[in-house]
Amino acid sequence: MEAKVIGAGLAGCEAAWQLAERGIAVTLVEMKPHQFTPAHHCAGFAELVCSNSLRGDSVTVGPGLLKEELRQMNSLILACADATRVPAGGALAVDRDAFSAMVTEKIRSHPNITVVCGEADVIPEQNAIVATGPLTSDALASAIAALPGLSTLSFYDAAAPIVSAESLDMEKVFCQGRYGQGDDYLNCPMTEEEYDAFYQALLTAEKAEVHGFDGTQVFEGCMPIEVMAARGRLVMAYGPMKPKGLRDPRNGREPFAVVQLRAENREKTMFNLVGFQTRLKWGEQKRVFSMIPGLENAEFLRYGVMHRNTFLAAPGFLNRQFEVISKPGIYFAGQITGVEGYVESAASGLVAGISLARQMKGQPPVDFTLYTMLGGLARHVSEESGDYQPMNANFGLLAPLESRIRNKQERYARMAERSLNVIEALRSNPLAEDFD
Repeated sequence: MEAKVIGAGLAGCEAAWQLAERGIAVTLVEMKPHQFTPAHHCAGFAELVCSNSLRGDSVTVGPGLLKEELRQMNSLILACADATRVPAGGALAVDRDAFSAMVTEKIRSHPNITVVCGEADVIPEQNAIVATGPLTSDALASAIAALPGLSTLSFYDAAAPIVSAESLDMEKVFCQGRYGQGDDYLNCPMTEEEYDAFYQALLTAEKAEVHGFDGTQVFEGCMPIEVMAARGRLVMAYGPMKPKGLRDPRNGREPFAVVQLRAENREKTMFNLVGFQTRLKWGEQKRVFSMIPGLENAEFLRYGVMHRNTFLAAPGFLNRQFEVISKPGIYFAGQITGVEGYVESAASGLVAGISLARQMKGQPPVDFTLYTMLGGLARHVSEESGDYQPMNANFGLLAPLESRIRNKQERYARMAERSLNVIEALRSNPLAEDFD
């Protein structure tokens, strides 16, 4: 039995791993290093391009619960992330290079996986998973668009700048996590006057042209900072620049606003500006972001960039196994399905990989139910929706508890317990003997 996976991002690698671990011979097709998308630069698999953070690790937040479900399901991506993590308070962040290198090595050394370098431009007739991501090549995108019952959508995604640690003015920057959760973040505090000057500079800064972009096609979770500023003076101060839970140790007061920096690697030689995705021209990024206290002489190791992000109109086209309804045996996984985020992409790859493996072995599909994040995301991509948009993991995707719990943290903890019990039951079910 043989299967093909197209794309070696997080979703494709996870899907290939799940198939291979279940005894399926897998051909993994990846166009790097033969060809790169505008956002990718490294030859390795599972390259992280927008952030090194996989977000919160507590099971009482959506991404954290999803990560724990993936750990319980023997996810390759989570195993490699845990092994290459860097300090980030209550979040799971990784050393990008080490993470990609470990995933690549695991995939290439698996006896059931054969890696083929080249661009795929057709969709196989059966036993295949398309996990080409938000920057699918034009040739394959045309093949996807020709599938019956499908319309494709596009919006635009932006990445934050990275600065060198040694170029920061540490007399102005302080280390502190929100509400005393460690000291893994650097904080650049702003007075109201400094914030207003920065706000005005963002409003007037020159932006790079991105074909077809009019400011409305940006997913809320990855919005350029200048688009956020244009929505109102205090939008940033209540968003990525919120000072809540932070105290400047020099005066003991909460700043008016804060720009947080998060380490890009274990050595903490590089930091990204948290929430500062942007499409400003590079010279403008240097000018405007150097107004941030502590970044006056910052060395920008990477400027922010903006790129196309294409995803399917999945409801009615994919089922809860991420399978194409009109072409059984063909699956999609990753951000192209309308899940948003690294962990969510890996989760879709896990579900698609398990589903295809079980189909090829004559086993019934797995129902992750609406009690788990895996099942909630699967429902999101498969149910009819008037205005289908990308979705992160969140507790709104889960079925409510039978009894009402007013305290949110207690409610989420109970829902997380229920979810992990379902995962354990699925793992121990005789029909799911190949989970372990």
